[in-house]
Amino acid sequence: MSIKLKRVYERPEPADGTRILVDRLWPRGLSKAKAKLDLWLKEIAPSTELRKWFGHDPNKWRGFRQRYESELKRHGEQIALIKSKARSGIVTLLYAARDQEHNEAVVLKELL
Repeated sequence: MSIKLKRVYERPEPADGTRILVDRLWPRGLSKAKAKLDLWLKEIAPSTELRKWFGHDPNKWRGFRQRYESELKRHGEQIALIKSKARSGIVTLLYAARDQEHNEAVVLKELL
């Protein structure tokens, strides 16, 4: 399985393979044409409550990871879909956060 991470604002490339946005909210200032998504799995993103609690505060990272991993247990169908796509080629999980180390895509990739 080949799964990569990338900010959705970065230029799409053929090497990205299947591009999957894993944010609940559409990225600000980005048109759907520029994003060049194959899938938008907003259901797999952290809940609104968890996202607001975390607020991309690195000091809350450990708690965020634990809570998000718990939420992901309810999304077996979407996780299976990503794994299926990754078995047949490259998958790039896209996220909008500026912090490349503390975001939901990092947790999701590790789980996969």
